[in-house]
Amino acid sequence: MAGRETDAAGLELEAPLHERLTPAPETAQLELFGALHDEGETVVLLGPHEQGFWAVFSASAEYLDGAPDPLDRWSKRVIGALAAAWGGTAVFPSDGPPYPPFFRWARKSGRAWPSPVAMLVHDRAGLMVSYRGAVRLPGLAALPGTGPNPCTRCEDKPCRTACPVAALSARLYDTGKCHAFLDTAPGQDCMTHGCAARRACPVSESYGRLPQQSHFHMRAFHKT
Repeated sequence: MAGRETDAAGLELEAPLHERLTPAPETAQLELFGALHDEGETVVLLGPHEQGFWAVFSASAEYLDGAPDPLDRWSKRVIGALAAAWGGTAVFPSDGPPYPPFFRWARKSGRAWPSPVAMLVHDRAGLMVSYRGAVRLPGLAALPGTGPNPCTRCEDKPCRTACPVAALSARLYDTGKCHAFLDTAPGQDCMTHGCAARRACPVSESYGRLPQQSHFHMRAFHKT
């Protein structure tokens, strides 16, 4: 059709993505963390909408019922409902094996990049980025614009030196060294407030994640 926008491969695009996301993800305390085209479909990446995510999740039935994996169960219920409303299919990092390529999708979205400490850094969430799930929509929606890698304008790069035991580098995340530190008294700062390297990121600081949520993630990561 004449006048239709096309992608890099010359394929015609449909309506702008935001027009297809009704209700908006923010109504479920989620937000668009990126979008991309994949195998003839549009993949919508979703992450926590801050501020306010912890208040909503910690009041949910999944958090309060005492059963395992409350955040995964909350994500599947909420994102599943959004997917149904949007006419798409929900996808989650835990689906598999084989597991969906969330890391590759994040990079391809143009909103996440490898950081100086190997983990992904996101233009909105910084090193606190967490993909709760994705929705695959049929067709190729016109994608929103993307911004620059925040690390390129971060002169000090405090994440590189923030880890008390130097468990993180551009090439390696030494999880054994990290877990050993978390078993010590000095390691309780990271257990209570979240990974020191993630917190040191200026974008993470402005994102608004509460320490209670970071503590929740740390307890899931480091089971004692």
